[in-house]
Amino acid sequence: MNIKTICRAGLILLCTATGACSRGAQKEKVMSTFEKGTFGYDLRYLSKKDSTLVVLSDGGGEAQIIVSPGYQAKVFTSSAGGMEGKSLGYVGYKALDAETLNEHMNGYGGENRFWIGPEGGKYSVFFRPGTEQVYAHWHTPPAIDTEAWDVVSANRRSVSLKKETEVTNYAGSRLKLRMDRTVSLIGAAEIKSALGLDPGPEVQAVAYATENVITNLNDFEWTRETGAVCIWVLDMFHPGPRAVTLVPFLEGDGRELGKIVTSDYFGEIPADRLQIRGGLICLKTDGKFRSKLGLNGRRTRTTAGNYDPDAGRLTVITYDVDRDAIYLSQEWNPDREPLIGDAMNAYNDGPLEDGSIMGPFLELESASPAAFLPPAKSLAHRHTVYHFLGGEKELSPLVEKLFGLTAQEAGSIFE
Repeated sequence: MNIKTICRAGLILLCTATGACSRGAQKEKVMSTFEKGTFGYDLRYLSKKDSTLVVLSDGGGEAQIIVSPGYQAKVFTSSAGGMEGKSLGYVGYKALDAETLNEHMNGYGGENRFWIGPEGGKYSVFFRPGTEQVYAHWHTPPAIDTEAWDVVSANRRSVSLKKETEVTNYAGSRLKLRMDRTVSLIGAAEIKSALGLDPGPEVQAVAYATENVITNLNDFEWTRETGAVCIWVLDMFHPGPRAVTLVPFLEGDGRELGKIVTSDYFGEIPADRLQIRGGLICLKTDGKFRSKLGLNGRRTRTTAGNYDPDAGRLTVITYDVDRDAIYLSQEWNPDREPLIGDAMNAYNDGPLEDGSIMGPFLELESASPAAFLPPAKSLAHRHTVYHFLGGEKELSPLVEKLFGLTAQEAGSIFE
């Protein structure tokens, strides 16, 4: 697809989502009335940043998502209530409006983005060989930070994109790869069958699946000597005073399954922010304390969520896991064993030591196994996002079905 075709496709889908393509000036006037925090506001704002936006929509226009080829194939945000509905993803207005690029990472946001890992360690693709793994030397590869992706195909409910790149890892290997990504809107029937629940007519819902693939374009195999990359999918959402991330895990012998949770990425998480209740990990996500946790591939149940009682939102993610595979360490420590890492992570943003803050936002993340691939071979990773909006009464059966708590109990865990 050339750029003219992409722009034309984006415009057609944009007009479909807004329900009219009549008079441009009139539409601009209508769109300008959307309040900040609504899907319509973010659609108008983002369309000025990326003329190639693709908007996916259901038949009624209530469930919508914005995919940005210009910003690394991100799903920027979604709505379960059409143009007037809440914008459910975190949009980094400050970074998007900045006149200069940040040399380390540009926090454009996006409620679902395709990254590659590992971030740190012996095989890191964020640190040059021989440098100390500290923030001053941390640089996000341009293909997942600032460069546009190509649209392969697009229709009303799905879009496919691709990007070829080369990265030099901490071990000094130059890895050539192609990244492919398909984002597809999920309908009500598929939501019900995939999660085994019926949200009911009073609950608004929007959901989408992402199929993420990396392919080895080198003429050599990626091995433990050369190092390898992994697919890393990160979801950014708005925090809340009582918002809580809920992560079910497999209980059992630590000698067989490993430790329950890694909770010291940025120092140990205090007990008033992290609780373990039976087979459920609970993390406070108020955007006021920087903290991160992780689960290995044998502990995770391939599902996690975030419940915000004040916003009336339940977000659920599901993701692929291979319990017998090797996952890469993302820790900023090249001396650590690189082949022991997490399959799932959760993050709560908060102020840095100097008082500055990128967000605030919260993140739910999943990673693929290490891509030890021969030339021309690929590795795929599926990551799906579901949003449900409603009152405590309406959302409680969903929270209880998926996480074993009522909505009232989940919303008061850290009170």
